[in-house]
Amino acid sequence: MPATVLVGAQWGDEGKGRVADWLARSSDGMARYAGGDNAGHTVIVGDQEFKLHLVPSGIIHPNVRCFMGSGMVINPNRLLEEIDMLAGQGINVLPERLHVSSRAHIIMPGHLALDGAAERSKGDESIGTTQRGIGPAYMDKAGRSGLLAGEMLDPEGFADKIEGAVERSNQVLTTEYGMEPIPAQEVAAQYSAAAARLAPYITDITYAFHELLEAGQRLLCEGAQGTLLDIDHGHYPYVTSSSSTVGGALTGLGFGPQYIDRIVGVTKAYCTRVGNGPFPTELLDDSGDRLRAAGHEFGTTTGRPRRCGWLDAVALGYAVRINGFTELVLTKLDVLSGLDEIKVAKAYDLGGTRTTQMPLQTQAFEHVQPIYETLPGWQTDISNARQFDDLPEQARRYVERIETLSGVPVSMISVGPERAQAVLR
Repeated sequence: MPATVLVGAQWGDEGKGRVADWLARSSDGMARYAGGDNAGHTVIVGDQEFKLHLVPSGIIHPNVRCFMGSGMVINPNRLLEEIDMLAGQGINVLPERLHVSSRAHIIMPGHLALDGAAERSKGDESIGTTQRGIGPAYMDKAGRSGLLAGEMLDPEGFADKIEGAVERSNQVLTTEYGMEPIPAQEVAAQYSAAAARLAPYITDITYAFHELLEAGQRLLCEGAQGTLLDIDHGHYPYVTSSSSTVGGALTGLGFGPQYIDRIVGVTKAYCTRVGNGPFPTELLDDSGDRLRAAGHEFGTTTGRPRRCGWLDAVALGYAVRINGFTELVLTKLDVLSGLDEIKVAKAYDLGGTRTTQMPLQTQAFEHVQPIYETLPGWQTDISNARQFDDLPEQARRYVERIETLSGVPVSMISVGPERAQAVLR
């Protein structure tokens, strides 16, 4: 059973790219199964920094084959920008290493324009999307009016279909939102050129990684966003448009659960969220500002400042149940260094009733009040710790408390942004 699934346990931005880089060292293949360039994974290797939005993080490792799954939505121009960026930094991104599913869906210019127009029209009730066209692309997928990546194997025919799609989007943009139309022929020519470059990468990836799995090789499956943003299991409508839980790996890639032997949940030592939506432990004071500054909490994709708060163990427990994590990776523990005390939400108060279950109704979740447990902080710099015993006693107690509250062992802890700054247990 040689598949590992890597899942965010919070609202995304947990540091999955960093963890994927670690796990890729012992993997033969790596596959992204959902989302698009609304994801942002940063990997730091020495003095090189790789900001990845589409290409699986394993591309940094020369012996890992990478797959972009059928559950993804892909902006061809963004993908080419990323391929060129990686090639410019000395990474081999030739078609024999990077494979794009012919069944992934294409993000078109109309999707981008409609995403932005819809967000602006909602005003204070906006969801806070990245405006990368993700939602509209998935809407067309579900409505059976989207374009598959396999269409790029015929660049000329692909251009015709792009032009027709843009013209359909223009009808909505001009009549409903009063916007200027997108130049359909110009965009079609740009997309045709992108298709010609990307055609060698397009393949039926299901057969390729089934061969890998059946040969007993290790496949690492990487998701986008986090459990609490899942379209089915997050607090609707403040969610993404795809499945960011473990089930998304199975549907987005196309293999059975019998192959999975490891489900790794990634959680920060505190919580962050980008965009709107309920966030019970959010800190709207100097403590939140301190976490944001110390943790460099600004979105890789949007650059927006992230909302910061204490770790929510109730929400983490929900993510554990939804995904069946076999282990947790705890990131950014070093950010908490220097605090006199650290709080963890171990329960909620909902209308005067104490509960350790996260309400699934959005309106109820908006009104919970966290019930905190306070633990002692530590003043020691932990960035050089490599063994669990290297950590100060207070940090070890904090990690052990997270294990107790979640019911899942913590197998790895990041103590800094560098690749080597990790405590393995």
